[in-house]
Amino acid sequence: MEWADEGIVLSARPHGEGGLVATLLTRDHGRHAGFVAGGASRAARPVWQPGNHVAAQWRARLAEQLGNYTGELRTPHAALALDDPPCLAGLSAACVVIEASLPEREPHPAVFDALLAFLGVMGHTGWATLYVRLELGLLQELGYGLDLTSCALGGPADELAFVSPRTGRAVSRQAAEPYRDRLLTLPDFLLRGGLARDADELRAGLDLTGHFLERHVFWPHNKPLPPARARFMESLQR
Repeated sequence: MEWADEGIVLSARPHGEGGLVATLLTRDHGRHAGFVAGGASRAARPVWQPGNHVAAQWRARLAEQLGNYTGELRTPHAALALDDPPCLAGLSAACVVIEASLPEREPHPAVFDALLAFLGVMGHTGWATLYVRLELGLLQELGYGLDLTSCALGGPADELAFVSPRTGRAVSRQAAEPYRDRLLTLPDFLLRGGLARDADELRAGLDLTGHFLERHVFWPHNKPLPPARARFMESLQR
């Protein structure tokens, strides 16, 4: 069994004498792990850093085996983010959340494309807004997409301002009034497109996607949101 694909390194953990077990998000083969012989060496280790875009080859005798990776670096996103703590924290959060959320060996090309786009804009104006959209798309891909097109209580669609924490449906400002303390804020940039206008809007977007990731993806497995995500949010507040 063997295949070649492009991938984004999600994690790389030491294994054995100088080796690594690397988990990649590949375009056509989904979240897929493999052993990298000599991957912990000084020459090879920079290739297998989380966030890096690589051209990978996987081989195994049987499909169900861990198999072996070889690969070449395409874009060193990890090195590019090294001198920018918020970017490095965002890269780490994106990789950890996606690795913990997606089922193994199930293709999700839309998530691959969204993660690659996010990594490509890190450090540019408004890059953190794309992180929120990445998580929103991840929820959609997993079957937990939010309905932000109409009011769940019949209010006007042009006044949507909140989201039900239970159903994920939007609620207009007027209809939400009796329940607003129990609802999540819907930031305007998720409705109008474009970038978050300020840190409060960005935080509201992260709180929104974080709630539903926790509710639908992590809580069912008795896991909290990954600490890397909390560190990313903290880095944006500094």
